[in-house]
Amino acid sequence: MTEHRKLAAILVADIVGFSRLVGNNEERTLTELREINVNIVDPTISLQHGRLVKRTGDGVLVEFRSVVQAVRCAIALQDAMHERNHSVDHADRIAYRIGVHLGDVIEEGDGDLMGDGVNIAARLEALAAPGAICMSEDAYRQVRSRLDVEMSDLGEHALKNIADPMRVYAIYSGTMTAPHLERGGPATASVPSSKPCIAVLPFTNMSADPEQDYFADGIVEELTTGLARMRWLTVISRNSAFAFKDKAMDVRRIGRDLSVGYIVEGSVRKAANSVRISAKMIDTGSGAQLWGETFTGRLDDIFDLQDEVTAGIVAAVEPSLKQAEIDRAKRKRQENLSAYDLYLRALDQAYKFTQEAQDNALKLLDEAISIDPDYAEAHGVAAFCRQQRYLWGGRDPQDRSASLHHAEAVAAGRTDDATPLSFAAMALSALDKQHEVAATMLSRALDLSPNSALALICRSLVMTILGNLEKGAVDAAQSLRLSPFDPLRHIPECVLAVAMLAVGHSKEAVGHARRAVDANPMFTPGRATLALCLVEDERIDEAADVMRTVLAKAPDTRISNLQERLLIANGLGFDRVAAAMRLAGLPE
Repeated sequence: MTEHRKLAAILVADIVGFSRLVGNNEERTLTELREINVNIVDPTISLQHGRLVKRTGDGVLVEFRSVVQAVRCAIALQDAMHERNHSVDHADRIAYRIGVHLGDVIEEGDGDLMGDGVNIAARLEALAAPGAICMSEDAYRQVRSRLDVEMSDLGEHALKNIADPMRVYAIYSGTMTAPHLERGGPATASVPSSKPCIAVLPFTNMSADPEQDYFADGIVEELTTGLARMRWLTVISRNSAFAFKDKAMDVRRIGRDLSVGYIVEGSVRKAANSVRISAKMIDTGSGAQLWGETFTGRLDDIFDLQDEVTAGIVAAVEPSLKQAEIDRAKRKRQENLSAYDLYLRALDQAYKFTQEAQDNALKLLDEAISIDPDYAEAHGVAAFCRQQRYLWGGRDPQDRSASLHHAEAVAAGRTDDATPLSFAAMALSALDKQHEVAATMLSRALDLSPNSALALICRSLVMTILGNLEKGAVDAAQSLRLSPFDPLRHIPECVLAVAMLAVGHSKEAVGHARRAVDANPMFTPGRATLALCLVEDERIDEAADVMRTVLAKAPDTRISNLQERLLIANGLGFDRVAAAMRLAGLPE
């Protein structure tokens, strides 16, 4: 049997927990594996011109002519599996780990591959988290300037039976970067990160008055904002952390669901003019408490107390952090406690997406602004509420003008808070087509707070409107990583759907659009995006059913006002979108 050496890009994929799946139901698992091979694995390999060297029971060994093709295949395979898992029961979900390496291999006469190149790819596959991809530094050099994907340096690892340690990178793409959500469930995949990952869970209200919950929630908002300014941390957004409010869950489970190494939890007791804040930080891997402290003071000193808690958490995560960095993380404080109290009450209502909740929030925000006309945070949330009420509550011109008024107040105020900047930018873009201005504001917001999922969500929308679909997809994916349970996650899912259509991946686009609808069934553009994706996937009858739902919810939607109603599709070109929507049954 002849053999020869060559340089090759090698992909090794393997199913996580396959033995367990077979043990639970052998016949069903093997049937599903055959279906996955026929419908997902083999077509994906063929599309990227790969050569299937062999199947390894529940995995595959594939050779490619270039690392770029290997990585594209890995991303497409993970994307397809995410969509497949979205439509099956939890017990039937199958997840792959994938390793990619560029190295020397020995090809035998029958086409089989051997050698260190194959062994290293297999070791990298074993390092990958379920649903993720790991690659070697040699492979990384080939794709870092050729593919617009996020990559995380995981540092050096000693690989079994490989002499020298090897630097390993995790690959992030537009669709598999973040764990995707199932219906009402946790993320289906954990993606590695080179930064410490932390989440601040809702604090318990220990006050006698249960209506003081909003105050405890406000403490969490401030702590999350303070930590989010630390560039060396990955901080899960407050909105996703609040998915665990009032739920008794093991910290290890929460750590897996949010893909974080640390959680902060605590309690707040507010009585008269005094407040006590207790906080502790826990390692989600071991369940061990790493830090804990209680802070007591007067309400007049509430911001100083918040800073003390934030500083304690930061010091526990990174003992070498200098106080100067903590000081730089402090933003200008709202001095009027009455206005601050009203703002916290409004924030509790703003994300509920009902007419009553929006009205309640706006009433409270108007009171806060009447006390302090320069209160940027209140103006920002008011811009958001007015925008939502205009777009989905009757399109009253007064709501539009009021939203823009609040947004312009934020822009003029030179705030250093990412939240009002993001809300204001979204309103200026969606309601007044000031896309470039909005993009500039959002860049500033992310400079101030690199972990702001809200800023990433808003910028993903603006970038897509401007036609920069690749940048929009990267921002969308990162926002889902930072906030997998975000109440606005329907926006990045729509962005990713459009990005997938742009590169001809209509099935993946349908998956994202469905997740957008699941996340917010009231969001009509999400359903319109789903109709668009179904048409592009040649599922016209299904698209027509979805369009009937769109017209039932928003009967005045037409081709003539589509550019305003479906801003996100502008990145594809209006003619293409209009033609698809006609096929789905949208009137002129």
